[in-house]
Amino acid sequence: MFAARIVDNSSKAETYREIARQLEALLEGEHDPIANAANTAALLYHALADLNWAGFYFLRDDRELVVGPFQGRPACVRIPVGHGVCGSAVLHRRSVLVADVQEFPGHIACDTASRSELVVPLISNDRILGVLDLDSPLASRFDAEDQAGIERMAAIYVASSELSR
Repeated sequence: MFAARIVDNSSKAETYREIARQLEALLEGEHDPIANAANTAALLYHALADLNWAGFYFLRDDRELVVGPFQGRPACVRIPVGHGVCGSAVLHRRSVLVADVQEFPGHIACDTASRSELVVPLISNDRILGVLDLDSPLASRFDAEDQAGIERMAAIYVASSELSR
């Protein structure tokens, strides 16, 4: 059963271990991908400091990403594969960590307050389902430890959802 607990942000490693425990409990027994994406986005948005957006984009027809459940300001609805940070993560099939989005060629500014971004592809059975996207109003907000932690959250989400079945 899920029980929200305050996450101690003193150690990133412990923060992500605690969020992973909470996410596993939150998604336990639920396999609807939209419900699980909504709860995953809400948990990350409220558990991690200095975010202004946390959410999902789902791949449609292998050509574009379409916004899914998120927390934060309204977002771009469609992003072509290969465009922006999200589209680049899909094209290259890997996580993309951007310290300053103003220096990322082709960055799509859905929220002009965003300064840094971390995008993790959702992969199941070698197929890209979409991305998990985090934005921050602070430059250099994300590092390799955040990337590893969010990659773990993406894996928990994919394993719990019917998208991976």
